[in-house]
Amino acid sequence: MQLIIVRCLTVFFLTFCLMGFNFQPTLAASLPPSFNSELSPQTETVDLAIEQFLNSLPANYYTIRTPAALKKQLGDAQTILVDVREVKEYQAGHIPGAINIPLRTLTHNLTQLSPDNKVIVYCSTGYRSAMAVMTLKLFGYENIVGFPPSFMGWQAAGEMTVKT
Repeated sequence: MQLIIVRCLTVFFLTFCLMGFNFQPTLAASLPPSFNSELSPQTETVDLAIEQFLNSLPANYYTIRTPAALKKQLGDAQTILVDVREVKEYQAGHIPGAINIPLRTLTHNLTQLSPDNKVIVYCSTGYRSAMAVMTLKLFGYENIVGFPPSFMGWQAAGEMTVKT
């Protein structure tokens, strides 16, 4: 049971760290107090190894950090911009040129994404796009990045949006 919890928390924190959120968790500190007393030396070793790995990642690992950088990437015809929000969110407003593949349907719609293209994903605040990046990485997509400022950051920068 502990190993399953540790693995789930590892994926959760790895997802956030890969998307550029500025915190560096330790797995042991993240667990409820009742679990901390049950950690084995192996779990603590895994925790330390994960923390060292996350701390060694470059700042822009799998991310595009600014609307200007995203606009530059969108100038490439081989780039696919994917909005992983729900359909109603997408219809209410999205970044021009984005296709909508809600996160919960992403694995059923992989045919819309070519592994040969650069794929950029975004959502409302960055959480769902982080999960989408990790999901696509697990499915073998190598040229995948997230846009952590996401739709809210795009809007806050005064960039144009489209309604459908």
